Amino acid sequence: MGLLVQAIRGMNDLLPEDTSVWQQVEKVLRQTMASYGYSEVRMPIVEKTSLFCRAIGEVTDVVEKEMYSFEDRSGDKLSLRPEGTAGCVRSCLEHNLVYNQEQRLWYMGPMFRHERPQKGRYRQFHQMGCEVFGINGPDVDAEVIALTYSIWKKFGIENDLELQLNSLGSANERAAYREDLVKFLEAHFDELDEDCKRRTHTNPLRVLDTKDEKVIEILKDAPKLKDYFGEETRNHFEKLCSYLDKLGIKYVFNDRLVRGLDYYNLTVFEWVTTALGAQGTVCGGGRYDSLVEQLGGTPTKAVGFGLGMERLILLLQTLGKVSAKPSVDVYVVGAGEGSDVYMLTTAERLRAALPDARIMTHCGGGNFKKQFKKADRVNARVAVIIGENEIANGTVTLKNMTDETFEQKEFSIEDAVAAIASMIGL
Repeated sequence: MGLLVQAIRGMNDLLPEDTSVWQQVEKVLRQTMASYGYSEVRMPIVEKTSLFCRAIGEVTDVVEKEMYSFEDRSGDKLSLRPEGTAGCVRSCLEHNLVYNQEQRLWYMGPMFRHERPQKGRYRQFHQMGCEVFGINGPDVDAEVIALTYSIWKKFGIENDLELQLNSLGSANERAAYREDLVKFLEAHFDELDEDCKRRTHTNPLRVLDTKDEKVIEILKDAPKLKDYFGEETRNHFEKLCSYLDKLGIKYVFNDRLVRGLDYYNLTVFEWVTTALGAQGTVCGGGRYDSLVEQLGGTPTKAVGFGLGMERLILLLQTLGKVSAKPSVDVYVVGAGEGSDVYMLTTAERLRAALPDARIMTHCGGGNFKKQFKKADRVNARVAVIIGENEIANGTVTLKNMTDETFEQKEFSIEDAVAAIASMIGL
């Protein structure tokens, strides 16, 4: 026997008990986006490598160390997408969706980063993302944050997540701040860890996001970005905070929050939890008003977020807010001459009448004891029983598999539909 081929490390299978949970979560996300009037867009998984280099930044960890990149047979340099915003902007520009237009878009799907796999962080991971184009002002920033808060409330986890908020100001304000920050870091260069030393002259704002306790202590004396803000930036942030106050969304100011990608300006935010240990960020985003122009379009205001599906599902499971649902609502069993055909035709009639029900027909024969064992194995809630009497009478017998007090009873097909709907809550 040959060696068993296994999945790539950090790229995981989702088995039936997993997909049940994922489908529940995806349904809430889709419903929420629709309730806010956002439209779905679907982009390719593979894009030109240059797109991410231009959008995310040449000296970010994502581009330097984490992308899955390769040359195809034509010699084109391609990459599996490490995030969704760049591809969404590329799509909007290619199809002329943002020139003098407003767009509220969302997407969901797999992303890829070559990181060290750990709980809640994988090399193939999934994100739901939201992008808004062509709208200026802090009101839409507040709406995007309120949208995420609405998701948490629907899952009952709004008290288990903390909103951290910051402003990165304008490009000119950051440039002036960066100059002084580099001087500060150079004065403490020997005290920095290797990552922070590397970032001092390539991406100094990312030093603020360090997890090294010694460096965090040093940064307490570093210059503060907010001291470089002009009136316009201050007004934008103050109005955003006032909107969140009116919406009843609590937040904390975190002046070390910079996000990991180069394209952000003004508002940045993260939703974090302490329930998952070190991997505490579930959702993050902010404004990126220069990215559309950076990728070849006209100047366009933009704001959005990315929500980590694995992190959210892990949090929901940790808090006991979601669990696998029974895989089958109705299991059709039968025995006797002609039962196989009657089972198949009955199941089709039930599916037509109950399109939201999960109905499985027993196949392969066997006695009723064996068939009921299979019904139990798939957690069926209702058994539809077909024997010689049912075939002769054109009826079915129903058994409630979760309620022993329910009396097993024979029904016409029409009455069986209503009874089943009542038993499974349709």
